[in-house]
Amino acid sequence: MGVSEGFQGRLDECGRLGERIGDRGWDLAECAAEDAGFPVKITLFEAELASRHLATMSEEMDQVENGGPFGTVGAIFPYDAAVVTLARLGGGCLLSGNRFRFSFSSWTARSARLIAEISSPFEPFEPITGMDNRDFGRHCVNDEAVRVLFISGSSAVGEAYRGLCRSFDKLFFAGPGGMPAAVVFPDADPEAAARFISRRAFLNGGQYCTTMKKALIHESLYGTVRERILEYAKGLKVGDPRDADTDIGPIRVARTVRILQNALNLCRDASLIHGGIDGEWVYPLILEMEEIPDLELFGPFLVLKPYTDSREAVREVVKSRYGFLLTYFGTPPEHAEALFKEHFGMIHDNPDFLFTPMRLPFGGKKDSGWILELQNGRWVERDGAFLYTRELIRRE
Repeated sequence: MGVSEGFQGRLDECGRLGERIGDRGWDLAECAAEDAGFPVKITLFEAELASRHLATMSEEMDQVENGGPFGTVGAIFPYDAAVVTLARLGGGCLLSGNRFRFSFSSWTARSARLIAEISSPFEPFEPITGMDNRDFGRHCVNDEAVRVLFISGSSAVGEAYRGLCRSFDKLFFAGPGGMPAAVVFPDADPEAAARFISRRAFLNGGQYCTTMKKALIHESLYGTVRERILEYAKGLKVGDPRDADTDIGPIRVARTVRILQNALNLCRDASLIHGGIDGEWVYPLILEMEEIPDLELFGPFLVLKPYTDSREAVREVVKSRYGFLLTYFGTPPEHAEALFKEHFGMIHDNPDFLFTPMRLPFGGKKDSGWILELQNGRWVERDGAFLYTRELIRRE
């Protein structure tokens, strides 16, 4: 079945947005380096991913069938991966026929201005720069045209907006990731597990909500995995974010540095086996400890823990109040996979990638996220991972 003329026009606009992002990749990278200290090689790859995603929006045509747009979709971008957010949400809005009004983190003023410039030719887009996000949120609450709102932040932010949900038809809250865990079971490939955990823990200085923050490793594999993770961390270059060889730039978001320092203070019983904090320079922090606190954490921080009983390791990870992401290697014990699905929005089963594929479902459970939606006159709450474009179609 061919694509209708109307949808072909929308696909063409998605492709054009992708081209504009690709053309400004280096500019985006320089702005992100200035704003937050993100290494240019990371932002360049984000821009490439975003461009490729938008060029292939025809893969999401099945998500927009048998429904129509909500109207205006509002969103407050996080300070990390802004161009990825633009591709996912902006592409979804273009394809679904919604308008898209979006604001930016106060930490990323340069990136905000550039993304607004990139977005300016697209009539459905309404980028808002220079406005405090609390003011932007109030404007969305008070504007009847805004029917869907995406927000992220602390649990307190989510609860504040929950009380205002009746201003919308659908409200998304992407809450804190907490400390996304990896569990390495006895039959895992230790090299594969160590490679993934190492790269994902410190990617972009650990400043993605999907980066690892703790790893529970069976004692039979602990020595090998620990050694490989340390080798990787010691080889990372911390330095000028404009240098193409830099892996971790300065962490210029002061709140993130405070969170990391607070985490170290709360982990006084841990052994710090690598890394440290020197002002805005944070060298990959690797700790070992037995009792891992349940923290809201961001940045290059990884706790390692050996365990002996796989069932006990499963019980430990599912008791967290955060249900964003779990990764495991090897074979979980019986019934563990059902528990993982009950407690986590996203589950990676023996993965092997650097950047998370952009069309994987996204979202958490428990304190890590929820969706409130008005359905047939009743408010329905749900959690778990979702597909962006599918959620932007009204099907009542």
